[in-house]
Amino acid sequence: MWGFGGKFYWGRNETAGKIEGIVVVFAWMSSQEKHLKNYVQLYSSLGWNSLICHPEFLNVFFPEKATSLASDILNELVKELKTRPCPVVFASFSGGPKACMYKVLQIIEGKCEAQLNPDEYRLVRDCVAGHIYDSCPTDFTSDVGTRFLLKPTVLKVPHPPRLVSWIANGIASSLDALFLNRFESQRAEYWQTLYSSIFMGAPYLILCSEDDDLAPYQIICNFAQRLQELGGDVKLVKWNSSPHVDHYRYHMIDYKAAVTELLEKAAIIYSQRIRRLEAERMSLEVHDETSSPICQPKKATTSSNECFGRVALELNDHFISPSSLEYQEGRNVGSVRNEHKEGLIHLSSLPSINAHGVFGQILFDVCVPKDVEDWDIRSSGSSNAPASARTRRHAPFNPIRCIRRSRL
Repeated sequence: MWGFGGKFYWGRNETAGKIEGIVVVFAWMSSQEKHLKNYVQLYSSLGWNSLICHPEFLNVFFPEKATSLASDILNELVKELKTRPCPVVFASFSGGPKACMYKVLQIIEGKCEAQLNPDEYRLVRDCVAGHIYDSCPTDFTSDVGTRFLLKPTVLKVPHPPRLVSWIANGIASSLDALFLNRFESQRAEYWQTLYSSIFMGAPYLILCSEDDDLAPYQIICNFAQRLQELGGDVKLVKWNSSPHVDHYRYHMIDYKAAVTELLEKAAIIYSQRIRRLEAERMSLEVHDETSSPICQPKKATTSSNECFGRVALELNDHFISPSSLEYQEGRNVGSVRNEHKEGLIHLSSLPSINAHGVFGQILFDVCVPKDVEDWDIRSSGSSNAPASARTRRHAPFNPIRCIRRSRL
């Protein structure tokens, strides 16, 4: 209950039907396998496998332990998705987001160091198609954690022993004294991470109760409203009276209907996302195939554009005209140099050369020799070269001559 890290295991769909996807369950702290049995059966009846995570309480105060557990879960999830990609839904209960889930989101978004490579991050991110929050998220503190651990409906016992209550309160007070400042910074990071999940483009299902003292309705309602303001697809299901993390038992029909709708929507979103990614990949392959036959003329025209660009820069550096010859061609143009602010002639941007056009092919035929013998490999200092050639080769730059040649 008060340890570090946690454990995880698979809840497989035993039916022979098609597996629709995977629900990654971030259970509440102090939960046991028997407490999640009904939820696993619910997801299985809808054709979804379950990867269940049981985080420990102290992960709340030691994020590195939560990060380690999150990395292990993602490694297990990546193994499954590499074999058979499918939609993934994150289902969080009570303190599960703070003890593990938000670190999973950080790793997927590349904001937290882990052993996975970026391609594996992208694989999981592309598969995430839904979020379920049951009795959460809440503004988690050690006091809330202690009350949560001692809650009869959470422990599934009538009343916790008095000795256990004393120990829990003592540990919570000690943790408050040791981690007060650190806990506040982690709290801000926690909420920011939950809100940043909106960029995954997945819908949200939030299940709560008005009389839940561990997960106040107002906090959950504010969270849902903020997600909607950010553009998220959010469905909030609220009951007037329902115990903490026990909504399914008290409102089974409504709960199942809401979960069924979310999982169906997640499957549709994943299918649309995969089709879009495949279309983008096919368009890139077609572009590569069509551009490969003209890769050589493209190189020649690129070098020609670079040559023309250098000439234009040299003209901008050397040509300074009287102020009476200034013109701006109807638009505001900033100065190139402060000392040349007055009287500078601004040349319009040079048009690019299309490698597929006739001119591109001509440049390729002229600039690229058909055999090695056409190349001039003589050095500028060769003694056999004519003196006139050497003089012409080292003559100072004449921009007027470049303009005349460009007009030809």
